[in-house]
Amino acid sequence: MHKIVLTMILSLMLVACDQQGKSNTAQQSAQDYDNTAKNVRDRDAVVNTPLDQPESELDRKITQKIRQTLLSDDSLSTNGKNIKIVTINGVVTLRGAVLSSKERDLISKKVADIQGVVKVDNQLNIND
Repeated sequence: MHKIVLTMILSLMLVACDQQGKSNTAQQSAQDYDNTAKNVRDRDAVVNTPLDQPESELDRKITQKIRQTLLSDDSLSTNGKNIKIVTINGVVTLRGAVLSSKERDLISKKVADIQGVVKVDNQLNIND
């Protein structure tokens, strides 16, 4: 009986140690990908964010076309494909980090070429 209890206690201790190791690894991974500090700038009331985009059908269609265009371009990095896009009355604001100035300029050109885009406010920054 004592052997069974001892075996159960040891098993529980091993599971607990394993879970703690996974928790530390998950926590480290979350820290590696946490960009909360970089997103602090979005709290400025002057900066357009996706939440500022009006419910205009034309603006939604422009944003949708931009997203499709970026996602279909295999030359863009994952960051480049996942930038923030805000369209208000045909004026498109691009925000986020990209890998290079070449990628930033390419994205800006692709967006400017989309029908309905009046102006591009390119606020993309090079990934630091």
